[in-house]
Amino acid sequence: VGTVLTQVTVDPYDEAFYTPNKAIGRLMSREEADAEIRKGNFVKEVPGKGYLRVVAAPRPIHIVEMEMIRTLAESGAHVIACGGGGIPVIEQNHQLKGASAVIEKDEIAGRLAIDLGADRLIILTSVPCVYSGFHTDAQTPIEEMTAAQAKDCIRAGEFGETDMLPKIRAAIDYLEQCPDGGVLITSIAAVRDALKGKAGTRIKAA
Repeated sequence: VGTVLTQVTVDPYDEAFYTPNKAIGRLMSREEADAEIRKGNFVKEVPGKGYLRVVAAPRPIHIVEMEMIRTLAESGAHVIACGGGGIPVIEQNHQLKGASAVIEKDEIAGRLAIDLGADRLIILTSVPCVYSGFHTDAQTPIEEMTAAQAKDCIRAGEFGETDMLPKIRAAIDYLEQCPDGGVLITSIAAVRDALKGKAGTRIKAA
């Protein structure tokens, strides 16, 4: 097993930098939040609890250590890479600078699967499958769908902005680049059954 500390480039002009919404760190007091604001950072209030710092979640462009990851994978190693979404960096004057951001782990998993030409992308989450009408009286499990149907669901606002939506976007991106592949979304508790086709949500290109 090989673990690769992974840097991931992002676009400094990504729209996400204008609307940061990913909470990080611990709860802060009003005084601590004001200090973060003076540093140029963004914070949001959690009513009745305090304040949290928020950062952007730009889309990943390039995995810097990709060739090393590919070499290890092709040698037969089990590779752990892009942990936590990877380290977001911006290329400036041929140097990499850290970015005040986080990368959605699902989106970087899709990027990694594309770059490796993986035949399957498995995304593990807290629920056994994808649902339409999630947390409503009309909640219904989705066993299978195509990338086109997934796009329709996105337009209909079916998926939460910070939970299921990044997973579905990663699935679509992967299938557009690897149309012969497949995506499986499920929970770690259900993954054994999902691999046998008895649970989870399977997404195909068409």
